[in-house]
Amino acid sequence: MRLLMVVPTYNERENIERLVRELLAQPVDLHVVVVDDASPDGTGALVQALAAQDPRVHLLSRAGKLGLGTAYVAGMTWGLARDYAFIGTMDADFSHDPKYLPALAAAAPDADLVIGSRYVPDGGTVNWGVHRQLLSGGANAFARAMLGFTTHDNTAGFRLYRAAFLRGLDLAAIRSNGYSFLLEFLYRCRQANARVREIPIVFVDRREGKSKISRQEIFKALATVVRLRIRG
Repeated sequence: MRLLMVVPTYNERENIERLVRELLAQPVDLHVVVVDDASPDGTGALVQALAAQDPRVHLLSRAGKLGLGTAYVAGMTWGLARDYAFIGTMDADFSHDPKYLPALAAAAPDADLVIGSRYVPDGGTVNWGVHRQLLSGGANAFARAMLGFTTHDNTAGFRLYRAAFLRGLDLAAIRSNGYSFLLEFLYRCRQANARVREIPIVFVDRREGKSKISRQEIFKALATVVRLRIRG
């Protein structure tokens, strides 16, 4: 069962080499495609050097900062054109620890989507203040109430999708970008009757670099939930 992990990057030079090496060290048949949005810090050039050393590493370079959602779609589209059984997504900043990937992969054969979840038993967060915990918990509760989600971590970016299931979705029709993409994509999966499993992970706030989450992104995510509820 060959997996592809899609890792969007923008100024992640401090993290990306170690992340790629730790991913490739996991006991799964894995390739990595880094979707880099012309990072000024040279992230793309570093990944290109890694790709020259290891055929399991791939780089998709984009012309500018085009957003998280389109990066996911670009990576998924690239993967769907190749022979991968599952395509995953994750952050580049070690908030999603590669050590959880074998557990997600073990759950994948019985699911169309596996979510690395902070909000199931044995999951959690580290280095989060009370404000961020309330914000994240509130956003997930809001999505569950408004959209009828039965999953607990609806904004999680650490996911594995069955490639055959993704081929049945219209990826280009998803309007959201940024972190609200994760909510809309989960909603589209639910509409397509995806079999979803949640596997506990502990989410650790980034070790290096600056967070990409802004207040504007949070408001966009809330607006996306309202739009999906109204328009379906």
